[in-house]
Amino acid sequence: MNVEVRGKNGFTITPAIEKYADEKLQKIDHYFNQNLTAHVLCKVYNDHHKVEVTLPTKLFTMRAEVENEDMYAAIDLMIDKLEAQIRKHKTKINASLQKREGFKELFKENSDVDFKALEKELAFSPVKTKEITLESLTPDEAISALEVIDHDFYIFKDATTQTVSVAYTRKDGSYGIIKTQ
Repeated sequence: MNVEVRGKNGFTITPAIEKYADEKLQKIDHYFNQNLTAHVLCKVYNDHHKVEVTLPTKLFTMRAEVENEDMYAAIDLMIDKLEAQIRKHKTKINASLQKREGFKELFKENSDVDFKALEKELAFSPVKTKEITLESLTPDEAISALEVIDHDFYIFKDATTQTVSVAYTRKDGSYGIIKTQ
């Protein structure tokens, strides 16, 4: 696995950090049949560090983002998070994705992980199913409705395009709109 480590927000990557991230990411390389490139972004803030990793494959992109007071601990947590995602993608029965050409070839068959136990642990079942009637709203009206119901997202029919859209609250507190085609 190739590893590219960059710093942001004034964080300078030291050879020790680069080596640590590289060594940790090599530990998940054994899951894949292809040579991948992991893009690691290390950021520093006043009270914490953030590590983001993007691992593009030919079928999907895996991403993990972790914050911690210590950069090394953040890297360790990022590896744990990535490994959980890999196990989930490898073991979760998702017929539409597994039918896509190349999915089964992406992951190696031999592994030291008890995938039967993991499959039971990660089995997906919705917690709640809800039917909604879409209201025809402008994006501004949808954001107002989002604020009133105090949820993270609000699904609506865009009054101008007549397409389904989603208003959502971003991590920084601002709002976003996802438009469908």
